[in-house]
Amino acid sequence: MIQSLLIANRGEIACRIIRTARAMGIRTVAVYSDADAQALHVRSADEAVHIGPSPVRESYLLGDRIIAAAQQTGAQAIHPGYGFLSENAEFAQAVIDAGLIWVGPNPSSITAMGLKDAAKQLMQDAGVPTTPGYLGADQSPAFLAAQADAIGYPVLIKAVAGGGGKGMRKVDAPADFADALASCQREAASSFGNDHVLLEKWVTNPRHIEVQVFGDTHGNVVHLFERDCSLQRRHQKVIEEAPAPGMDAATREAICSAAVRAAKAVDYVGAGTIEFIADGSEGLRADRIWFMEMNTRLQVEHPVTEEITGVDLVEWQLRVASGEPLPLAQDQLSINGHAMEARLYAEDPIKGFLPSIGRLDTFDLGEGCRIDTGVGQGAEISPFYDPMIAKMIAHGATRDDARETLAAALDDTAIWPLKTNAGFLVKALEHPDFVAARLDTGLIGREGDALMPPHHPEAEALADAAAALTPGGVLAGFRLNAPVRAEAPFLLDGETITIAFDPRGGEADPNHEDVLIAQAGQVWRLAPWRATGGAGGGASDGAILSPMPGRIIAVSVAAGDAVVKGQKLLTLEAMKMEHSLIAPFDGTVAELNASEGGQVSEGVLLAKIEKAEG
Repeated sequence: MIQSLLIANRGEIACRIIRTARAMGIRTVAVYSDADAQALHVRSADEAVHIGPSPVRESYLLGDRIIAAAQQTGAQAIHPGYGFLSENAEFAQAVIDAGLIWVGPNPSSITAMGLKDAAKQLMQDAGVPTTPGYLGADQSPAFLAAQADAIGYPVLIKAVAGGGGKGMRKVDAPADFADALASCQREAASSFGNDHVLLEKWVTNPRHIEVQVFGDTHGNVVHLFERDCSLQRRHQKVIEEAPAPGMDAATREAICSAAVRAAKAVDYVGAGTIEFIADGSEGLRADRIWFMEMNTRLQVEHPVTEEITGVDLVEWQLRVASGEPLPLAQDQLSINGHAMEARLYAEDPIKGFLPSIGRLDTFDLGEGCRIDTGVGQGAEISPFYDPMIAKMIAHGATRDDARETLAAALDDTAIWPLKTNAGFLVKALEHPDFVAARLDTGLIGREGDALMPPHHPEAEALADAAAALTPGGVLAGFRLNAPVRAEAPFLLDGETITIAFDPRGGEADPNHEDVLIAQAGQVWRLAPWRATGGAGGGASDGAILSPMPGRIIAVSVAAGDAVVKGQKLLTLEAMKMEHSLIAPFDGTVAELNASEGGQVSEGVLLAKIEKAEG
């Protein structure tokens, strides 16, 4: 058995691996960047090594530094977690060449499944059904456009080296293809260093079904059943569950057997996931489920599989990497109940899900769930990394039990001053289509407005908070027998609102400058009203401000240009995603303070649009 383990990752997954390793008596080594010097995974490990500055390309993506850290600390093995270098075959080989144990599949398996086009061809050869599309070497825009025409719209453009929703664009019409292709290739090159794409037929009523597989060095391969990851936003998973609702025994046997065949085709060792796209228009049917890709690593959503099988997948990884056979055979694995996982992010759904960066001064997650997190109260959510705060996982005897437990925990979550998607997740869990398991990957896109959390707390909560902030003298001048009611302006998250309230309703603290209101997973700050100054900064006055720190990757206009409402002005890359900044109304570019390649801070004036007369 491995005695000492370096975790080549950070945050939630590093803490998750450390937890299992400690239970197995394995010494752990963490690595960290400048931004993570005080991070929870650093404090949780037995030892920690600094590997570089905050940007991932200067720290967590530097394989030679990570290997050196393992050698320096006497670690026997390296676990890559997910993301970063977890599916990098060259790094895996370098770990092995350094005389260390790689906790993952053979580099040849990673290579075989790492490029989506080659993987699809391999699966076709192994008799695994694949979606119709184009996966050839010719990457010229004209040729790809012709292939898209032949496949038939809508089509999906996918980066061959992609993952996590990066480098993917749905295209509905030929006129949109060129711009979507260029954006997809640019994002793929930035995220993965490879701008090649493949094309797939867009499945009209798609469900995302994936199967957890596991292999060992003794030739054994098993599946641990399926997960449903259909609830997605922009191809990124939001809520995952296991098993898949509506999956009958025959269809489960067909899809899980196909997954095992796929794993055996590449002599797979360790934890992996075979992802399928299903046409759910007539329910889940074996003849309408097609292979999409294989993830040669542990998945973010692995806890739902652990909850329904009782298996610790990280423990299995460490045992298999140590040369042991799989702890259980296929006939020893079974499904127990239902599990759901929600990804809690520091982002503001009301502002287009922009990341919310800063310190977690208030950090209170609801009860009744398993919590996998890499942060705690006082931690910083950094602009350098994915803004996930925690994974909240509920298990119950039935799907409704798990869903209700998860919704209740998210409803009770209170985080401040950062914004989170907790309220959005509650709305999603309680949406009638989700409750009835009428699932497809477009649900959030269709129902987006209905899933938005409220902009303001309920009137009663506002009135109670206003009363708590009001000095006793507010009653001066009230007539006897008149209704005791006051109206006054307050600042709710900096926005001026008028609140009607009973000033006798609370005991005001003269030193109390604000009150936090927590409701439905949302938290607001109410403060006494005071005049505010400044240059404005909303798009309503034509000022285009940087919504977060990032890099300008495209400038689509010049000073003096005439623009129309909704026209793209700039493209900002931040948090590994592209964000388009658009004209708020018809007008002229009066000021332009951005250049391609420039780094910008949050709140910087990038452009100014003067409204067209008339």
